[in-house]
Parts: sequence; structure tokens; C-alpha cells
Amino acid sequence: MTDIRPKIYPAEFKESTIIVIESKQTFTQIARELGITKYVINWVNKYSKPKEVMRNDEELYDELKRLKKELDKVTQERDLLKKAAAYFAKESR
Repeated sequence: MTDIRPKIYPAEFKESTIIVIESKQTFTQIARELGITKYVINWVNKYSKPKEVMRNDEELYDELKRLKKELDKVTQERDLLKKAAAYFAKESR
């Protein structure tokens, strides 16, 4: 009995396949050209998303940290302006 394992294709191969797919050929034609079955091209949706959508956890974590830092700064500025407004309102009376 032979051990049949699915063939693993590198990301570069998948990305170049997406470029070919976007050329409006049929999956059958593309599969024939690339030497794969048309059923193997199930990663089309994953790799055809815009690059901005495909973000990793580290990028999201970095953005979250940056946004929290910015929120803290803006909150402090707002609180300072509230205090200054209250102070000047008392002075003008």
C-alpha cells in the first residue's frame, strides 16, 4: 500500500497561479498549463485577496499598540482642554 500525500505548493507558485487565473482563462486551461488538476486550485480565494487584506497577527498587534498609544494621547489632550475651559470659565466671571 502506498502512502499518498497531497502535494504542497509553495506560496510563490500559488501567487503566480492567481496571476494566470486573473488573465480570464478557465481553471481547466490553467491546470493543464501548470501541470496540476483543476481541483487543486482551491487556494484561489485565499491568495487572490488584496495584499492589504492579508495581514498577519504581528501587523495587527503593532497597529493595535499604535492606536492605543494615540488614543491615550488624545484622551490626555481632551482632559487638559476640559480643565483649561473650566478654569477660564471661572476667571471670566
